Amino acid sequence: MTARLTAFVLALCFAGGAAAQGLDHSCRIASSYDLTVRPDALLFERPEVAPRTVRMHDGSLSTDGRDVSLRPDEQDRVALFERSVRALLPKAKALASDGVDIAAQAVRDEAATAAPGAAASGDLDRALNARVADIKRRIAASQSTRDWQEDAMRAYAQEIVSDITPILTQDVGGEAMQLAMNGDLQGAAALRDRVASVSSGGQARVMTRVENALRPRVQALCPSIRQLLDLESGLRDASGHPLLLLESGE
Repeated sequence: MTARLTAFVLALCFAGGAAAQGLDHSCRIASSYDLTVRPDALLFERPEVAPRTVRMHDGSLSTDGRDVSLRPDEQDRVALFERSVRALLPKAKALASDGVDIAAQAVRDEAATAAPGAAASGDLDRALNARVADIKRRIAASQSTRDWQEDAMRAYAQEIVSDITPILTQDVGGEAMQLAMNGDLQGAAALRDRVASVSSGGQARVMTRVENALRPRVQALCPSIRQLLDLESGLRDASGHPLLLLESGE
């Protein structure tokens, strides 16, 4: 199984995409499943390897559409697993939302270095605020870890960077042209290079800042994540195989 690790709390466990470094190693737990938290059930899904779908609700368990026979104590563990995941949901979303704010501030700082005029004009803040509000609405409405995992956060960071790049380019364009006309070709190139650096490397620098800022909060929730691993221990799918929604990386 390819472990698909993620960036934020529940998404530390349930996510799609390639194996990630960074925050994922805080809890050292992985999963090949994406998780959708529905009002009526938890739904775990993956494209390969049976069971491809696992459903939990109120002490019941089914895999690939087949009900699993559970002892009373197992029903209690499934019910507690579901309650624990639902309790973590707002914390996971809060982390993702705060990560967007940290990303936006990191982009502001990059912009202030690359194009101080754009940072002071107000255009930059208007673009950033609109994008941040849009991303936060999407996170708040989401029920799936696909929208909180590291791949998603990287995409959000790139959206933010892409929004402000034209503003920075326009801001330095006139100044660069004036330098060039005055014979300072090196100075003009340096201005353009600063803006190009935000576009080409900004996403990676922004994500590093987000990871460093959120790591302590992720680590504080690791005991709750590990409790989920303990609760699934001994449970089996409808074919009698061990149910491995989570696996320890240690």
